[in-house]
Amino acid sequence: MSLLVVGLSHRSAPVSVLERASLSVEAKAKLLQDTLASEPAAEATVLATCNRIELYADVEKFHAGVAELSTLLAQHSGVGLEELTPYLYVHYEDRAVHHLFSVACGLDSMVVGEGQILGQIKDALALGQELHTAGRLINDLFQQALRVGKRAHSETGIDRAGQSLVTFGLEQLAAGAPVAEWAAGKRALVIGAGSMSSLAAATLVRVGVAEVVVANRTAERAERLAEILNQSGGAARAVPMDEVAQELTRVDLAISCTGATGLVLTVEDVATALGLDAASAAGAIEPGHVPQMRHEADPNSLELHAAWADNGEAAAQAQPRIRPLGDSGQAVRLALLDLAMPRDIDGAAHRLDGVRLVDIESLADASADAPMASDVDQVRGIVADEVAAFGAAQRAAQITPTVVALRSMAADVVTNEVARLEGRLPGLDAKQRAEITQTVRRVVDKLLHAPTVRVKQLASEPGGAGYADALRELFDLDPQTVAAVSRADGPKGAGDSGPQGETNDTTGAESAKRGRA
Repeated sequence: MSLLVVGLSHRSAPVSVLERASLSVEAKAKLLQDTLASEPAAEATVLATCNRIELYADVEKFHAGVAELSTLLAQHSGVGLEELTPYLYVHYEDRAVHHLFSVACGLDSMVVGEGQILGQIKDALALGQELHTAGRLINDLFQQALRVGKRAHSETGIDRAGQSLVTFGLEQLAAGAPVAEWAAGKRALVIGAGSMSSLAAATLVRVGVAEVVVANRTAERAERLAEILNQSGGAARAVPMDEVAQELTRVDLAISCTGATGLVLTVEDVATALGLDAASAAGAIEPGHVPQMRHEADPNSLELHAAWADNGEAAAQAQPRIRPLGDSGQAVRLALLDLAMPRDIDGAAHRLDGVRLVDIESLADASADAPMASDVDQVRGIVADEVAAFGAAQRAAQITPTVVALRSMAADVVTNEVARLEGRLPGLDAKQRAEITQTVRRVVDKLLHAPTVRVKQLASEPGGAGYADALRELFDLDPQTVAAVSRADGPKGAGDSGPQGETNDTTGAESAKRGRA
């Protein structure tokens, strides 16, 4: 196993960099295709959320892999490598496994313990499977990460330590008041109908808002979400996106989370909804403010850097603290929650009188001081145990093809020797031949049993990879035979079911390479 992770997150980079480095669906697909086309990577997938972008790959060489993956992230994210490098962190082998398992348990989330990351990990695995870039290692790793995350939530109280970004955002908007009391009777607008927007809408119904209006570019999705909300006891309706400005004048709260590359609500839109004049909107914009700029990478500046060290925590601590948005003391007439990355709502809107805006950046600032639950230590113990077990299983699996090839060679020896004996003793009857054959097989099995069991145990320990080489050398096994066993023992096909009901729709590294051709 040569697992490598190169990425950046809310812990290592300012939100302004994360915002510009976000990946569209098309960019993620192209990133994975280019990663496999590069020499160091055999399989890969990308985990991209509102507060992290991480590229996971099985690489042959560490340094070459870091250089290539860093360059690819810069090329596809739209942030030049020189600017991106200080915010990148690198994890390798067991440390990379530990990182993903911690992410799956919510330990690395902006809101510790939140469970939405499990769905995002599942999406990352599905993307790798769909594009045939996820081979045995990525499939095993991500499916185990999902199981570890579920175990952490079921066996500990980590859910008490964390909550969804939606709930945390509503708490920030409520400014210390109980969310249910603050939300009671309010009318809300939800822009978008994806997974995060659906969670936001469902949360609003649960906390008791009077009405939820859903707007989405695809009208059918907005209507379907509104119908689900109505069936769950809420009051909801769907509107086209071109009616967002009109609806904004009628609501008390708006939550936006779309995949748009530009602003959904400008400061002028918000000012107009509140009946403010153009001068108010202009006054809210700081000199030099450029809303939602997207920067393209300069191919000529993509030089390889050596600053890829694991600098996440150091970079996070170096980021300047920001003040909460909308704390001017004015009565809040319109509360805005922006959960999109890149942002949907112009950050200048928080300077308008009567507006309180909470976005990813202010959530990151608020969550930095959130108390950690005692259950976090228990989850960390689960992660450590699972990382050790996963590493042992992967190392043991590496020797399995060699053991299978050895037993296959032994079976061939038995077959050939029994055939030779039958030629020399043609008078043996069927019962005698069967008894001799069975005896020889038992002798061979007993001779091989202890060494093969022991070599699997040794191979599962750190540094045990050399035992497979030793076994091949001692028994003069044909490397091509071992490789053939590895291919035959590849991942299950589409639709097969893995442990605990997880879909094991996998393709091996060989299939991944064929899929690029």
